[in-house]
Amino acid sequence: MYIVHSYSIAVIFCIITMLCWGSWGNTQKLASKSWRFELFYWDYVIGILLFSVISAFTLGSFGEQGRGFVEDLRQADASNIGSALIGGIIFNAANILLSASIAIAGLSVAFPIGIGIALVLGVIVNYLGAQKGDPNLLFAGVALVVLAILLNAWAYKLKSGSAGKTSSKGIVISVIAGVLMAFFYRFIAVGMDLGNFVNPAAGKMTPYTAVFIFSVGIFLSNFIFNTILIKKPIEGSPTSYKTYFSGSFGTHFTGILGGLIWGLGNSLNLIAAGKAGPAISYGLGQGATLVAAFWGVFIWKEFRGSQVNVNGKLGLMFLLFVIGIGLIILAGN
Repeated sequence: MYIVHSYSIAVIFCIITMLCWGSWGNTQKLASKSWRFELFYWDYVIGILLFSVISAFTLGSFGEQGRGFVEDLRQADASNIGSALIGGIIFNAANILLSASIAIAGLSVAFPIGIGIALVLGVIVNYLGAQKGDPNLLFAGVALVVLAILLNAWAYKLKSGSAGKTSSKGIVISVIAGVLMAFFYRFIAVGMDLGNFVNPAAGKMTPYTAVFIFSVGIFLSNFIFNTILIKKPIEGSPTSYKTYFSGSFGTHFTGILGGLIWGLGNSLNLIAAGKAGPAISYGLGQGATLVAAFWGVFIWKEFRGSQVNVNGKLGLMFLLFVIGIGLIILAGN
């Protein structure tokens, strides 16, 4: 299987993760013009599972180092498989709520709040689990990200004026999503031998196998979580599976593409975790907040029409994010 041996390559992988995790939401924005997010989300989940299979039988099976995917899956302990499955279930619950908050509050608001909270709590949880990297630089970077999140929330409040019920609901949902999102990564990491991908301990999984099991957890739990949302949506009227199957190929492909993009980022992030450590790898990946905010502000124009000038606050938000991410990278040197 392919293994990262260089910290610089691990950082590049995490930056690609950042781009992927911060950009998949654009496919939801594209599909939402005529497609409910609950229906979009099924295609998104299928895309995640599809990429995990592709990754497992390519990068996870070729090469002379480590265990191949099939061999690794056969020898994995039930406890480690169960941990990755739980990670998938937790992620799915968090991500469905995040998707709902995007639909309600907008990409440039839901991502910075939800994923920003996930970054802060997730770095703490993963660092306590595997203390790799300079904690001073790591948490200084995280602190700057927190300030950037607060600036973004302030800018949104100024833009919205007296926020209505829908706006408040979107923010609350994104906060809940962020708290849940902070814990999924640790459950995947527990099932892997992060210290030795070349000769992983018996019963532990390689990142390719862990990603596949994690994706299966997302897919299976979606039959429960998303079915509930289809019948009792957070926003709007109920829809149905009949409506889902009546969607066009292009509409379904848009959602699958979103899942493929997120899956690519997830796979690269866990591959990089062996060299960078889970706290740094996760923290850099969740810098996706910056990428998503960029899309929301400059492409989707979600702050256009604001009654007050929020450009200075948004500019400072981006600056703080960049410096914070830089400190997180330096923490691993």
